[in-house]
Amino acid sequence: MIWYPLAAVLLPTGIGPNPIDDPGTPPDFDPNTVTPGVAGFVAIALVAIAVIFLLVDMTRRIRRVRYRGEVRERLEAEQAMIAEGGPAEPEPEQPAER
Repeated sequence: MIWYPLAAVLLPTGIGPNPIDDPGTPPDFDPNTVTPGVAGFVAIALVAIAVIFLLVDMTRRIRRVRYRGEVRERLEAEQAMIAEGGPAEPEPEQPAER
Protein backbone atom coordinates (compact mmCIF):
# COMPACT_ATOMS: atom_id res chain seq x y z
CA MET A 1 0.00 0.00 0.00
CA ILE A 2 1.28 3.39 -0.94
CA TRP A 3 -0.24 5.38 1.93
CA TYR A 4 1.57 3.45 4.68
CA PRO A 5 5.11 4.86 4.07
CA LEU A 6 3.68 8.33 3.63
CA ALA A 7 1.72 8.07 6.89
CA ALA A 8 4.79 6.77 8.70
CA VAL A 9 6.74 9.85 7.64
CA LEU A 10 4.04 12.48 8.27
CA LEU A 11 2.38 11.21 11.44
CA PRO A 12 4.10 11.31 14.83
CA THR A 13 5.42 7.93 15.87
CA GLY A 14 5.70 8.41 19.62
CA ILE A 15 5.24 10.77 22.51
CA GLY A 16 8.66 12.32 22.07
CA PRO A 17 11.72 12.49 24.28
CA ASN A 18 11.29 12.33 28.02
CA PRO A 19 12.35 15.61 29.69
CA ILE A 20 13.96 13.67 32.53
CA ASP A 21 16.24 11.85 30.09
CA ASP A 22 17.35 15.10 28.46
CA PRO A 23 21.15 15.31 28.63
CA GLY A 24 20.97 19.09 29.17
CA THR A 25 19.39 18.84 32.62
CA PRO A 26 21.65 18.75 35.68
CA PRO A 27 21.75 15.43 37.55
CA ASP A 28 20.39 16.91 40.81
CA PHE A 29 17.33 18.48 39.08
CA ASP A 30 13.97 17.33 40.50
CA PRO A 31 11.03 18.16 38.16
CA ASN A 32 8.59 17.77 41.07
CA THR A 33 9.99 20.82 42.89
CA VAL A 34 9.69 23.29 40.02
CA THR A 35 7.43 26.24 40.91
CA PRO A 36 6.42 29.36 38.98
CA GLY A 37 7.87 31.57 41.70
CA VAL A 38 7.08 35.20 42.41
CA ALA A 39 6.81 36.14 38.73
CA GLY A 40 4.11 33.50 38.15
CA PHE A 41 2.19 34.64 41.21
CA VAL A 42 2.34 38.29 40.12
CA ALA A 43 1.20 37.41 36.59
CA ILE A 44 -1.81 35.41 37.83
CA ALA A 45 -2.67 38.13 40.38
CA LEU A 46 -2.65 40.78 37.62
CA VAL A 47 -4.88 38.63 35.42
CA ALA A 48 -7.31 38.12 38.33
CA ILE A 49 -7.43 41.86 39.07
CA ALA A 50 -8.03 42.64 35.39
CA VAL A 51 -10.90 40.13 35.26
CA ILE A 52 -12.49 41.66 38.36
CA PHE A 53 -12.27 45.17 36.87
CA LEU A 54 -13.75 43.91 33.59
CA LEU A 55 -16.66 42.26 35.41
CA VAL A 56 -17.42 45.41 37.39
CA ASP A 57 -17.28 47.54 34.23
CA MET A 58 -19.50 45.10 32.31
CA THR A 59 -22.08 45.09 35.11
CA ARG A 60 -22.11 48.89 35.21
CA ARG A 61 -22.60 49.12 31.44
CA ILE A 62 -25.42 46.56 31.44
CA ARG A 63 -27.23 48.46 34.21
CA ARG A 64 -26.77 51.73 32.34
CA VAL A 65 -28.32 50.27 29.17
CA ARG A 66 -31.25 48.84 31.15
CA TYR A 67 -31.91 52.16 32.91
CA ARG A 68 -31.76 54.07 29.64
CA GLY A 69 -34.36 51.69 28.21
CA GLU A 70 -36.65 52.27 31.19
CA VAL A 71 -36.32 56.05 30.88
CA ARG A 72 -36.99 55.84 27.14
CA GLU A 73 -40.17 53.83 27.80
CA ARG A 74 -41.35 56.38 30.37
CA LEU A 75 -40.73 59.28 27.96
CA GLU A 76 -42.58 57.50 25.16
CA ALA A 77 -45.51 56.78 27.48
CA GLU A 78 -45.59 60.41 28.59
CA GLN A 79 -45.52 61.67 24.99
CA ALA A 80 -48.31 59.25 24.07
CA MET A 81 -50.41 60.58 26.98
CA ILE A 82 -49.82 64.16 25.85
CA ALA A 83 -50.72 63.28 22.24
CA GLU A 84 -54.00 61.72 23.42
CA GLY A 85 -54.83 64.83 25.41
CA GLY A 86 -54.44 63.19 28.78
CA PRO A 87 -52.56 64.53 31.77
CA ALA A 88 -48.93 65.45 31.21
CA GLU A 89 -47.83 63.32 34.15
CA PRO A 90 -48.83 59.66 34.01
CA GLU A 91 -50.25 58.20 37.19
CA PRO A 92 -47.62 56.64 39.42
CA GLU A 93 -47.44 52.90 39.25
CA GLN A 94 -48.76 51.04 42.23
CA PRO A 95 -46.30 48.63 43.82
CA ALA A 96 -47.13 44.99 43.24
CA GLU A 97 -48.67 43.27 46.23
CA ARG A 98 -47.02 40.15 47.45
